Amino acid sequence: MNANDLIAALGAEFFTGVPDSKLRPLVDALMDTYGANSPSHIIAANEGNAAALAAGYHLATGKVPLVYLQNSGLGNIVNPLLSLLHEEVYGIPCIFVIGWRGEPDLHDEPQHLVQGRLTLPLLETMGVKTMVLTEASQPADVTAWVKGIRPHLTAGGQCALLVRKGALTHPKHKYANENPLRREDAIAQILDAARGAVVVATTGKTGRELFELREVRGEDHAHDFLTVGSMGHAGAIALGIALHRPSQRVFLLDGDGAALMHMGAMATIGAAAPPNLVHVLLNNEAHESVGGAPTAAHSVHFSALAESLGYRVLPSATTAEELTRALTGFAQGDGLTFLEVRTAIGSRADLGRPTTTPIENKEALMQTLRG
Repeated sequence: MNANDLIAALGAEFFTGVPDSKLRPLVDALMDTYGANSPSHIIAANEGNAAALAAGYHLATGKVPLVYLQNSGLGNIVNPLLSLLHEEVYGIPCIFVIGWRGEPDLHDEPQHLVQGRLTLPLLETMGVKTMVLTEASQPADVTAWVKGIRPHLTAGGQCALLVRKGALTHPKHKYANENPLRREDAIAQILDAARGAVVVATTGKTGRELFELREVRGEDHAHDFLTVGSMGHAGAIALGIALHRPSQRVFLLDGDGAALMHMGAMATIGAAAPPNLVHVLLNNEAHESVGGAPTAAHSVHFSALAESLGYRVLPSATTAEELTRALTGFAQGDGLTFLEVRTAIGSRADLGRPTTTPIENKEALMQTLRG
């Protein structure tokens, strides 16, 4: 189904959410029509923000909003759904469009399997009336479903379209920025400066590139933690390691979308201020791993924010030469460090995925930390 036909069938006029690869056609269609930060379409920092933003839209207009997300983001909407939107609280209607990762009986990455298996039961438990959208679904099917659940929405209930792979189509929107430095090349430079350090990588392509760089360099993975899911939580993981292994230097490879999703972690890190932690923000202002739609990073002065939160050393880089100078300009013991590296959008077409399991990754790192 063409994404614009879906939009028309649902009848929504306001859209907000967090991009997902299975929903790329929908997000690209919205970007082509409205852009990223208009009164009709906002790409939110996290799914809970999107649900609350949708509530504000309904309060202002009386109309039904649409919130889109990957099913891994359900955890972020449970609280606002049950304590804000739910018909037994404020009774704010909402249509969710959810990309279904980890669908039972289909191959997917480990971090999606449990979430995928529990998605339908979780929605049912929360009282969300659900339709599964497949490649065979037609706009008339969606129109009939909306007509059927209209009384539920009118009563302040919520409903969801659970979108299978290939169910939506739309010409791909091309996303780019002007930064010359590739993220993978930046990570390679950082690894040269981080020898012997523990490296905690955020979810998405950052961890995949770290894994493949270790392979190419003939290095093991025993110093790395690949946060394959839990977007936005790599910073807290790195903080926990840094605080309880104070003699071990820790490098955090963060992304702009991940940092924005749970930005409160930066305040926690700044308050604890472990001097052995280097927080690297690889900032391409995009949700690249799920298609490249923009984040709000273009309007955020991350270094100024980090300084206000208690980070002590604040280099930045846009080119390979600037990154070399930044990495040689600070030494262990200088204090909590924040390094923003502005990178291009894009990755190798043949970029692979980790060949070790999350359990193997965890156990190897814990063995390293035990010495």
